[in-house]
Amino acid sequence: MAVENTDQVHQDATLVYNYHRMNMPLHPADAIFCLCSLDTRIAAHAAQLYLDGLAPYIIYSGDSGALTKGLFNEPEAVVFAAIAREMGVPEDKIIVEPRAKNTGENVRFTYALLMERGLDFKNLVLVQKPYMERRTYATFRKQWPDETTLFTVSSPKLSFDEYPDASNTRELVTSIMVGDLVRIREYPARGFQIEQEIPEEVWEAGQRLVKAGFDKHLP
Repeated sequence: MAVENTDQVHQDATLVYNYHRMNMPLHPADAIFCLCSLDTRIAAHAAQLYLDGLAPYIIYSGDSGALTKGLFNEPEAVVFAAIAREMGVPEDKIIVEPRAKNTGENVRFTYALLMERGLDFKNLVLVQKPYMERRTYATFRKQWPDETTLFTVSSPKLSFDEYPDASNTRELVTSIMVGDLVRIREYPARGFQIEQEIPEEVWEAGQRLVKAGFDKHLP
């Protein structure tokens, strides 16, 4: 099914995109935790937060995924860490977890790695794509083993119109964020995330986008 691209689609997609962005204020933390993907701008954003003095360590977590198998020759975390080094982040301040293939594994594998290294971080800044902020926050709040750990989430400050690029097309972004909207609604019952309120107008916008053909990344 071909997707529709109308003024209503643009309005609905913007509404859903803005819902996913949490716009949380940032404060000094123990580490910056970057969830890797095909969007290398996220690697640079995390590195810049480190260079700005937000935290003394930076974590990159992620193996190759469905969207990066043909794009990267190495795990996403390795690619992202190289970007951080090029930007001036010292090698000994970068922690690489190269096996995680989903957000739950980002949590489990990285927590285990930190425990092995004796790093008991209590305050983490999660770095993600703008339209995945909310689901990431909800997942870490539910699944991170230490319930006392504090989380904030950050992403590049890009609007829905500004975000798409050659690798992250408007159609792909819209399909993914519609799928994540469904996950935010359904996953708490499965024990994957904390509950997050979805305003009725946001949910209805997401359903219209599904009907318009943006259904390729539904759970």
